[in-house]
This record gives sequence, structure tokens and C-alpha cells, in this order.
Amino acid sequence: MSEITTVPDSLDGQPPGARHLRGNLGVASIVFMVVAAAAPLGVIGGVVPLGIASGNGAGFPATFIVSTVVLLLFAVGFTAMTPHVEEAGAFFSYVRQALGFPVGIGIAFVALVSYVALEAGVYGLLGPAGAGVVELVGGPTLPWWLFAALAFAVTTYLGYRNIELSSRVLGILLTAEIAIVLVLDLVIVVQGGGGHGLSSGIVNPTAIFSGSLGIGLLFAIISYVGFEATAIFRDEARDPERTIPRATYVALVLIGVFYAVTSWALISGWGDDDAIARATDSGSTFLGDTAQRYLGAVGADIITVLYLTSLFACILAFHNVASRYVFALSQRDVLPSALSRPHGRHGSPHRASLWISAVVALSVLLAVVFGLDPAAQFYTWFAGATTVGVVVLMIATSVAVLVYFRRDRRGYSLWRVRIAPALGLAGLSGALVLILANLSDLVGGSSVLAWVIVGVLVSAFAAGAAIGSRTRNAS
Repeated sequence: MSEITTVPDSLDGQPPGARHLRGNLGVASIVFMVVAAAAPLGVIGGVVPLGIASGNGAGFPATFIVSTVVLLLFAVGFTAMTPHVEEAGAFFSYVRQALGFPVGIGIAFVALVSYVALEAGVYGLLGPAGAGVVELVGGPTLPWWLFAALAFAVTTYLGYRNIELSSRVLGILLTAEIAIVLVLDLVIVVQGGGGHGLSSGIVNPTAIFSGSLGIGLLFAIISYVGFEATAIFRDEARDPERTIPRATYVALVLIGVFYAVTSWALISGWGDDDAIARATDSGSTFLGDTAQRYLGAVGADIITVLYLTSLFACILAFHNVASRYVFALSQRDVLPSALSRPHGRHGSPHRASLWISAVVALSVLLAVVFGLDPAAQFYTWFAGATTVGVVVLMIATSVAVLVYFRRDRRGYSLWRVRIAPALGLAGLSGALVLILANLSDLVGGSSVLAWVIVGVLVSAFAAGAAIGSRTRNAS
């Protein structure tokens, strides 16, 4: 066994390279991390029924294809710039390199607010899901915050340890949830859609443009949040110039195909009209009802349990991402430098991880104290902030790519650094318009709350830019 290199307890006199994380993540490990962040089973059970009911009905699966294409266009420029960004800061590192330090730090603050908000908010889904599993096995009715507290303790422990431990846990949970859904898909397809025939909505222009295509695209874009985090694991990746681009493309294609096929199969399981009616009237049980019909009670119970683990995987993945943003910012002395000291044995951002845990714990505690509904209020409000924030991050990164390669293409083709990023930027800008136009509906119908969310993100950017400007001038 090779000797483990430790990091001195003091930062005094340390060379810059000592303030870096360590790991040996390959493509598969990073893919597990970012796909788990997208919470595929949570999307299938929650977002897909909403997209079918409020969006374009039987044509909703096609919106995943459109979204995948837009995000792949974004990824073309994103991955082209990866070899030229030699630091693990993900979006803000790309923006900083092309648009300057203050703008980059402003974007970093937007990213931090967005990721912490989603990590905290998902506890509002996990808590009730945990209570549901206990009741499923005949247990008593327990408060949601108890399960949130248990998941919080495990997340904090794993976040403190080496990233490869989290990767293995996420890999197991992700494999299980995808496997059960693929079994459901296969049974529906083999049975020919339960006598209704397989849906043609995914390729039928009439179905695709029915209802509200804009709302459908909105819900589809939301479902990919998390894929963009590949670059934050740069320091812990094996051969990052090759690993990060490959992981980005694999994660995007895997997520897109899984969502498109599964949403199409669920619609086929009931028939177009009946699927729309069921998604509208009983969207919260749409996945479970479909599993009950095709896999029986045992299959439905398995999906109920894996829905819980899917939410935990999402929390753990976003915790790892947020911790690394804090670590990267503290490396640049934007946040206290002590947070950028990796653990001597695990090579993890343990102090940054504990800092994120403290913020999340406070958020959940306030939700309990003020009696917020864990799903309808706590999760919905925080998820709304994340949705806006992450699309803004991708738009800023697209602009950064275009600016960076404006004068020198660095040997890349026009398609790679000009045309594809511009098309991706156009698609993402359209998505942002849709999200802002419908944000009040996403957060419970309150236009005031929608403006508060936008205000928080704008304030985060302004504060980050101001701190970045001061830090740069002081250095």
C-alpha cells in the first residue's frame, strides 16, 4: 500500500499547491456524482407528471430531446475551454478567466446560493418520503424533520470523508434507482402499452406543439440541474483534460435518454388521454400507480423506497458541489483561507463541508420553527431560486466561452468555439425567459416571492463582484 501524503496542520508557509484537493476520480465516478445530483427518480416521479399535466401532454418526452440538444451545444464550448482553465472552480473559473475576477466571483456567489438552496430544499422532499417509507412497513407517523436530521448526519459524515467514498455510495444508489425504472419501462414496452398501444407523442408534431410547449420546456430544463458540476471535481479527477469533457457528455446523454424514454413509457402505460388525466388529477402518485399496475405491489414499494434514496443521493451530490465552491473561493482568499485546507488524510474539503452543513442546518431549522410545509413551501421556494440561478450560470459561462475564443480559436473549429456556444446561448436565454415568465407558478403563485428570489440572486452577484473587486485590488 502506498504511503498517504498528509497536509501540514498550519497554512503558514505552505506553497499554493498544498491548498488543493486530492482524488483519483474517473469518468464513471464523476458521472455518478452529477447524474445523482439530477435525482433521476425524483424527476420521473415529480417533474414528469407536472410536465405532462401543465406542459404539452403526450408530447412532453420530446422536450427532453430538445433540452438535451441545447445543453450539448452548451457543453461543446464548455469542454473546449476546460484545458485552458487550470483550477477547480467550475463556472466561476471559466467566467473569471474570460470576463475578469470581480464578475467571476459574483457568479461564484450566485452558484453557491443556488446549490446550497437546492441541497437544503430537497430535505423538504426527503423528510416526508422517509415518513412514507416508515408508514409503508407499518410504522408510526413521524415528523418529517426527524428523517431530514438523519439524512443530514449521514451527508455531513460523507462530506467530511474522501470524495471516492461519496462516489461509491452514489454509484450504488443511482444504479438501483435507474435499474428499477428501466425494468418498469421494459415491462410497459413488452406489453405494448397495456392494450392502448405505445404512444406516438414523442415524434408527433401535433402532440409536441399541443398545450403549452413553453411550460414543457421549462420543466425539462429544470430536470438537468446538476449535470454542469463536472468541472468542480477537476482537482480530484484523473487526467482532468480528458475526464471532465467525457464525463460531461456521458452525463448529459445518459440523463436525456433516460428521461425521454421513461416519460414516453409512462405515457404509453396509460394511453395519451388517460396519462394526461392521471398526471393532472393525481400527479404525486403517477409513478407509483404506474408501477403498481405493471410491477405489482412489490415493485411499487421498491420504487417508494428508492425514491427516498434518490433524494438522499441528490442532497449528497449537491453538498459535495457546494463544499468545493467554498473551498475554491477560500483558495483565492475571498472566503476565510482556513476553509481551503484539505483534510490531512482524506484530502477532502472538510472544513468547507462543515461550513455548508451549518448553513443547511440553519435553513432546515428555520423551516421547522416557522412551520413551513416541507414540500409545497420549503422545497418549492428554494428550488425556484436554484432553477433561475443555474440557468444564469450557464448563460454567463456561454458568454465567457465566446469572449475567451473571440480573437484566438486555439486551434479549434468555428463550430466548437463560435457556432455551437452561440446556439447554446440562444437556447439557454430562451429557457431563462420561460422560467422568469412562469417563476411565480413554480413558487406557489406568489409574484412577490418570485421577485424576492430574483432579488436574492442579484444581491448575491453584486456582493460577490464587490468582494472580488476589493480582493483583486488588495492583492
